[in-house]
Amino acid sequence: MDDIDRQLVSRLVRDGREAYADLARAVGLSLSATKRRVDRLVGDGAIRGFTAVVDPVVMGWALSASVELFTTGTVPFERMRRDLDAMPEVVSASTVSGGADAMLRVVASDAGHLERVISRLRDLPYVQQTNTVLLLSSLLSRPTPLTTDGPH
Repeated sequence: MDDIDRQLVSRLVRDGREAYADLARAVGLSLSATKRRVDRLVGDGAIRGFTAVVDPVVMGWALSASVELFTTGTVPFERMRRDLDAMPEVVSASTVSGGADAMLRVVASDAGHLERVISRLRDLPYVQQTNTVLLLSSLLSRPTPLTTDGPH
């Protein structure tokens, strides 16, 4: 990835709907060369997609929680991924080091809804226990940090 690619990715992270003409002007390439580069970045997997970022509170999901999953033995991660993907309230999930096996971010409409989500998680055959922390407010949320001079 060269400097022009990093500039394109950085601009698209800020506004995934930026017009190719504006991108081209910003990086000093022709419109067709810019589109080819963006297509290549998508094809190579550097850009995994474009999406709308929705405020969960506006959508009626007022509670946000961090949930640690503790499992019994070894769980095939693909199975866990499928099970968690089937729960729309789980907005992110990662395997982690430490005591827990996975860390989830969950959104819910209210405390009762969150309790039902936690019960569904505990009903998964490989879940031994959960530990839930309510998230009160967001101090910072941003996409993967990008700089024009690459990783440090």
